[in-house]
Amino acid sequence: MRKKIKYIVVVLSGILAINSCDTKDLELTNPNALSPDTFFKTENQVQSSVNAAYANLQTRGLYARHIFFALDLMSAENQGNGGLEGNKKPFANFSFDASSDIIQYYWEACFLGIAKANFVLDNEEKIQALPNSVLTQEKKNKFLGEAHFLRAYYYFLLVPRFGDLPIYTTQTIDGAARSPKEEVYKLITDDFDFASKNLLSKDVEEKGRATKEAAFAYLGKALLYQKKYDEALAAFNKVTGFTLEPKGQFYNNFMDETEHGPESIFEIEYDEALGVGDKWGSDTSGEGKAESTLRGQEYGNLDWYNVFPTDDLLDEYEAGDLRFGDTFYVPGSKYNNGANTMTAANFGNGTRRAGWKKYQNYYKRVSELQQSSINFKVMRYSDVLLMKAECENQRTGGSQTAAIAYIKEVRDRAGLTTNIPATKDDVFNAIIHERKVELAGEQVRFDDLIRWGLAAEELKDKGFQVGKSELWPIPNRETSSNPNIKPSDNNPGY
Repeated sequence: MRKKIKYIVVVLSGILAINSCDTKDLELTNPNALSPDTFFKTENQVQSSVNAAYANLQTRGLYARHIFFALDLMSAENQGNGGLEGNKKPFANFSFDASSDIIQYYWEACFLGIAKANFVLDNEEKIQALPNSVLTQEKKNKFLGEAHFLRAYYYFLLVPRFGDLPIYTTQTIDGAARSPKEEVYKLITDDFDFASKNLLSKDVEEKGRATKEAAFAYLGKALLYQKKYDEALAAFNKVTGFTLEPKGQFYNNFMDETEHGPESIFEIEYDEALGVGDKWGSDTSGEGKAESTLRGQEYGNLDWYNVFPTDDLLDEYEAGDLRFGDTFYVPGSKYNNGANTMTAANFGNGTRRAGWKKYQNYYKRVSELQQSSINFKVMRYSDVLLMKAECENQRTGGSQTAAIAYIKEVRDRAGLTTNIPATKDDVFNAIIHERKVELAGEQVRFDDLIRWGLAAEELKDKGFQVGKSELWPIPNRETSSNPNIKPSDNNPGY
């Protein structure tokens, strides 16, 4: 079985900062006695401190439960079924406010992850002082690179949601005021740049950890979000060594057994065999055994079926697009290793056209069982190709011919021909379409609509309010506990 990172948090001097790793060479003895003064003496200790910063990605505040609900509903890729819980419904019509527990958990999960990354970086001097016989310089660099990558990643999750943010580059108990989002992006790009220079390549790094190529991919994406197209393209061009899954094997990106495939650049790890007993309790901290995501159960049309794909999304697919059958289940779809066939009764007695197939376990079993080991492929090579196409199309002196070639590479895998007039507007419209169908249900469309300035038109019937709905409110718990962020400092409309 493939090796995965396991994250179990213990308390370090009152700060959730240390995890254990599911690798045979890692041992933590008497973890409750650890402190910054006695820690960072061995490679295992340095590694476990870095592992802790990954753990928050697995929480219910992020990829275990809430992030996919919120963003897929806001992008109008999903519509709520009758069983959708009340705290999730506001994301379908943009009626959420600062009391939302989902927004609170998202905020706290990210900032706890940032604190854990900063714990590592605050102790860089101790790490660098270790003799090479204990920890080689290459590993020192790569562990520090992982901490920079993760701090940047959490901030990159935050800045599109909240805009201006408190910036923390060291662990502190004091709440900071909000800094302009331009300064936040500066930290993000600096961190990803540092990571790109110090992380190991995917060819030698343990699966599940950040790599040099992932850092370049996210550096490019952060620059693209700032419309710095030339710099973004330069970063994307350094994402090498990847290919798309072959034609007819698109679904390899969303199964358990084919994780870390040829187009996978960065994944959020899950493995239910490592323990799921705490999956309902890990909202923000990453504590305990929570090696499972609830996405399959929540989205599964044979299980809770809390959401279903909208007609707008389903209608976007062209006839003959091979991705449709690998993205959605419909009446007549085979499942459970081909032994069973879905009927109209599996889709609300025919009241729903489809259910999600991406990230569902039905390909091999008849129930989601309230847990899933399927990793989230949060950066795929097809995404990079389409972002490169966007950079070429939008930058001064860019090549529409080159942009079309990148789009064609993605469409070829989908079994589609490509005939795009080489005008800037036509290429841009092709990119909009292609990202919508290629990355459906992967939590990218809402941010695409916002940065393209298309949200007001695309979401006008969903309750989207220009000047408000682009951002989430700072949660009440933050404005009531941080003296430097008052309720009156919140985002417009909240």
